[in-house]
Amino acid sequence: MLNNGWPLLLTLMIQAMVAMALLTLPVMAPVVVEAMKVSPALVGLYVSVTYAGAMVSALMGGAIVARLGAIRVSQWGLLLCSVGLLLCAVPWLPAMGLGAVLIGLGYGPITPASSHLLARTTPAHQMSLVFSIKQTGVPLGSMLAGAIVPPLLLVSSWQASLMAVALVCMLCAWGAQVLRTRLDSDRRADALVQWGSLVQPIRLVLAHRALYTMASCSFMFSMVQLSLTTYLVTFLHDDLSYGLVAAGLALSATQMGGMGGRIVWGYMADRWLGARRMLLLLASMMALGALASAFLSADTPKAMVVAILVAFGASAIGWNGVYLAEVARRAPEGKASMATGGTLAFTFLGVVVGPPVFGALSGWFGSYRAGFVGLMVVACVSGVVLFWSQRPARLRA
Repeated sequence: MLNNGWPLLLTLMIQAMVAMALLTLPVMAPVVVEAMKVSPALVGLYVSVTYAGAMVSALMGGAIVARLGAIRVSQWGLLLCSVGLLLCAVPWLPAMGLGAVLIGLGYGPITPASSHLLARTTPAHQMSLVFSIKQTGVPLGSMLAGAIVPPLLLVSSWQASLMAVALVCMLCAWGAQVLRTRLDSDRRADALVQWGSLVQPIRLVLAHRALYTMASCSFMFSMVQLSLTTYLVTFLHDDLSYGLVAAGLALSATQMGGMGGRIVWGYMADRWLGARRMLLLLASMMALGALASAFLSADTPKAMVVAILVAFGASAIGWNGVYLAEVARRAPEGKASMATGGTLAFTFLGVVVGPPVFGALSGWFGSYRAGFVGLMVVACVSGVVLFWSQRPARLRA
């Protein structure tokens, strides 16, 4: 067993880079929208297209990892993100649409690949913590995009900024080559990759109750997570009369809560609670956070608003590492990447479905508070699923 920090450090870096690649265009959306004279609603379409591509490549991830190795798949993912960013730099909507697809295809297999690698290099008693640390790459990538892209726009065009991020992704792929031979030693050149590989991960998940439970909860958890991060700034600006700068800082604080939460929850799951009890606790925290957010008003002290959002973010953004570690732990021997790809299909589906449902509820009732109440309901349902799955079989019969 490769019991050292290199696999964790490398997978964390790769995860952060693909997350940054995916969010670079949304971060610069106001500039791009103005330059191209298009509707801001296309940003939502971009997110949906990228995650639709990610669903497909995540399902293929297990088979491709078996054939090429986790590091090689990650390198290809980074290169696809790079090409996608370069296409997005072309001021022509069809090219940008194709770029979004390629970014999604590059993003999708990264988590199955890292799960495969970490599952065989991490002691069982440390899996939740290690997977949680690796998953901090997602909010880290979000923070990098927010911290680096706007300053780039001040000194260069939006096309040049996209090219700069694409170059960094390429350099990351090149740097990973140093450990490729060592970490991809388990690859099998005779492993088949075919269209049937899209179905195999789903079949694997549906055939194992523990995996199906994790997939179902990840679908609901991702609805809560993406709805919160997508609409938080608009909610604070429109309903609570926050300025855009203050609302953006609140979003950053929420992401930081998620980063800290991922590490703390992973440690707690390994040390005391176990994965399922930890996820049940997080579902309860999400429900309370959504309910508290629904009652926020312009008169609520800003310190209280930030405290609620940090706690909400710690649960709604911090659950992923514990969930992925449990999937890897429950997967059949040698099939951690396939199981991860199958459950991630449900996760990404929640990403695609959640924000539109939140927006529809908020529009129907004329307030984002209705959307947060909807998130509370979703979190409660996921909690019921987790609670029921832990009951003895004779009590469920």
